[in-house]
Amino acid sequence: MFTKPARLYRVLAIAEAITWTLLISALIARAVGATPLLVTIAGGIHGFVFLSYGAMAVLVAFNQRWHVGVAITAIASAIVPFATIPAEIWLHRTGRLVGEWRLTETDDPRDRTWYDRTMRWFLLRPWVLGALIAVAIVALYTVLLILGPPGGK
Repeated sequence: MFTKPARLYRVLAIAEAITWTLLISALIARAVGATPLLVTIAGGIHGFVFLSYGAMAVLVAFNQRWHVGVAITAIASAIVPFATIPAEIWLHRTGRLVGEWRLTETDDPRDRTWYDRTMRWFLLRPWVLGALIAVAIVALYTVLLILGPPGGK
């Protein structure tokens, strides 16, 4: 399903925008009298997808060898409601999502760096990579839940 970085990026960019819709809808529903539990549920879903999008953006940024500014822009787009969609369009139109996963070493000297070798090792073992990312997201998500919602209660 995610045989190309562009496909993974597009799916999570859309998912992140959808969860913004859920969260905003839950906030509006709470304002007109619905149970606050809706915000808790929608906020939890959005938080998990938000963190997943960020992790995926870092992975794709490394794979595509984006400059730091491009990577920060892609990650930061998740902060603004629905901004991941225009960010994905911009990245696609500027050719920053073109290409395959870099699974083999080439003659490019950048392929010999420790982080490129590590990334290739994990990309060749997608279940290990997925499990590691999932554990990291769950751990961060748990810490953030303990700290409480943005802006306090």
